Amino acid sequence: MKFVFLSYHYSPDINTPEAWVSRIDFYVGSLECLSKTNTVIRVDQINYEGNFVHNSVQYFFVKATKKKNFFPLKLHKFIKNLKPDIVIISSFHFPIQLIQLSLILGEKVKIIVQNHAEKPFRGIKKYLQRLADKFIDAYFFAASAIGAKWVSNGNIGSQKKIYEIMEGSSVFYPVDKLFAKSKTQISGDPVFLWAGRLNENKDPLTVVKAFLKFSAIHPSARLYMIYQTTELLNQVKNVIAENKNYNNSIVLLGAMQHAEMLYWFNSADFLISGSHYEGSGIVVCEAMSCGCVPIVTNIPSFRTITANGDCGFLYEPGNEKALLDALLKTREVDLQEKRKKALQHFEKHLSFKAIAEDLSAIAEKLVSD
Repeated sequence: MKFVFLSYHYSPDINTPEAWVSRIDFYVGSLECLSKTNTVIRVDQINYEGNFVHNSVQYFFVKATKKKNFFPLKLHKFIKNLKPDIVIISSFHFPIQLIQLSLILGEKVKIIVQNHAEKPFRGIKKYLQRLADKFIDAYFFAASAIGAKWVSNGNIGSQKKIYEIMEGSSVFYPVDKLFAKSKTQISGDPVFLWAGRLNENKDPLTVVKAFLKFSAIHPSARLYMIYQTTELLNQVKNVIAENKNYNNSIVLLGAMQHAEMLYWFNSADFLISGSHYEGSGIVVCEAMSCGCVPIVTNIPSFRTITANGDCGFLYEPGNEKALLDALLKTREVDLQEKRKKALQHFEKHLSFKAIAEDLSAIAEKLVSD
């Protein structure tokens, strides 16, 4: 079977194939697994024109002339000439382009849309998505409950088109914990890790407040915070400064190179997330791929990733007490057993291989129907 993965998004800041593949490494691993038994092609728009083969995946780069092209006829003719069986489009932000592509390809080519955390359009754009829905055979969401909201909002016509499949996975893997700690130089028992943006959706304030209370009970515990943006950094620092019993239990690290996260995820015992909404949860997958146990909010994508909390801990978003209760429960469980469950669930359901197998099975079903 021939798969074509297509993105309408233009990334002018990327000007080499190698840089592009590196940027989307959390995504292309499943394509590489899929390519072992299928022909896999990816078409992207960056500041480069040409083709490139990497790990059996054929990349074609079409240099866009403008940031948004509502009528990309040249691109669509190129896709048609590839003669795909399945076209998987990144995001549902381009309903006008999608309709045109479907009309050019014809009914035999199956079109799938991969949700990338975007939320349903409103107003007139909503009706464009609803119109485009008539030309779409399937949707991929990290959790079917997320897709259900698109159906209830009227942007998608049927729940039957929705399939639960992760958009990406982890390039990381378990390494010896002592070796990892020699790299990170962390201390604490147990060790907790935060990795994300310091914004309202990620809710670091709830995490910090709950952890300060937890560390007052378990003073040997440490929380290391790695963050790419600093919107709420001053508020986080103020919360820490106002705590009279603060015992240096929270370490603010700032930004970190992605490759270095291999050692941080392997050094930590637990990952904490405070997210109110996530389209998937790549950071949580990355942590679990290293045996780091997730303590995450009870939202649809995290329920799927953690098997409803079986290989981690779930708590209500924004609820400081609920997070504190979850933190306290970490002292009552068999950590090694939790680590084992996290790793096993990752390999079976969240790894690149698992995603490729799910994708292949869905494609076979669509083509045979």
